[in-house]
This record gives sequence, structure tokens and C-alpha cells, in this order.
Amino acid sequence: MNSTTLSLPVTWQGPVEHAWVDYNGHLNDAYYLVIFSYATDALMGMIGLDHAGRKALGHTMYTLEVHLNYVQEVHEGVDVEVRTQILGADAKRVHVFNTLHRQVDGTLLATNEQMLTNIDVSNVETGPKTAPFAPPVAALLLPLAQAHASLPRPANAGRSITLPSARN
Repeated sequence: MNSTTLSLPVTWQGPVEHAWVDYNGHLNDAYYLVIFSYATDALMGMIGLDHAGRKALGHTMYTLEVHLNYVQEVHEGVDVEVRTQILGADAKRVHVFNTLHRQVDGTLLATNEQMLTNIDVSNVETGPKTAPFAPPVAALLLPLAQAHASLPRPANAGRSITLPSARN
């Protein structure tokens, strides 16, 4: 599968709800993260870490870092969707890049980058600890990451927040 035939999975879709709109008349910044969190939950389901998988394996994922970039305003009632790209994965972590689009025309509205780690929550004595992905999860995640490796790296991936340098 090459980058021209690979399509990114849609991991969440739905309308922007009234309760998510702020005093400026557009999607509140917190609700962008809610939408992207729903997309992460869907990705977890795709790789075997849905509710049943988490319970059976005693594993889950925690978010280590999040970056959010706003591209265009999003208003109440607009139907949106999230597409998810795996930028990389190793034994314990997955680097995810989500894009939020208007469904009607595909316009890019926001981007979200996340670093997630696998957590073993099965040992009540020691508490949650990072751990390698369980074999059935790795068997689904690693091929997905490999397939996505042929895709171009998104423009906003790896950005950091900084003020421009002072110019004399």
C-alpha cells in the first residue's frame, strides 16, 4: 500500500454541539481536545484497547503530551471528522497526529499531536506502570504504524511554542 492509496482512518465524526460553543461563537478550545480525545478512544478500540480489551489485558494508554493548532474557526452545528495518522510507535509508545476537518468539503480546521504510552494497570500492589504493548495490541498497532510510515509528515508535526527571536 503506498501513500497514494492509503487513506487515514476516520476516528471520530459528528456535529459541533451547542454546549461546546463559547462566547466568541465558535468551538471552545477545550472541546477541540474533547473531540481529539474521542478520536484517541476510537484508535484505542482499533488496536484492541477498547473497554473489553482494557479489562482483559489489564492495559490502557495514558497521554504524555498534547499539541493543538487551530487552523480555522468552527461553528455550532458544523459536521466535523477526525482523521488519525500514526507518526511512529515503539514497544511502549505511539506518536499520533490527528486532523479535524469539515465533513462537507474536507477543509482542515485544526491539528492535534499526541504522545501516548501503554500502561499496565493490572498490579494493584505497584499501581499503574509503563509496559510494552500486549502482543495482540502490538500485532494491530505496529502494522498500522508501518503502513502510515509511507505518508508525508504533516506540516504541524513536531512544532513547539516559542516567541520569534528579536531582530535588530
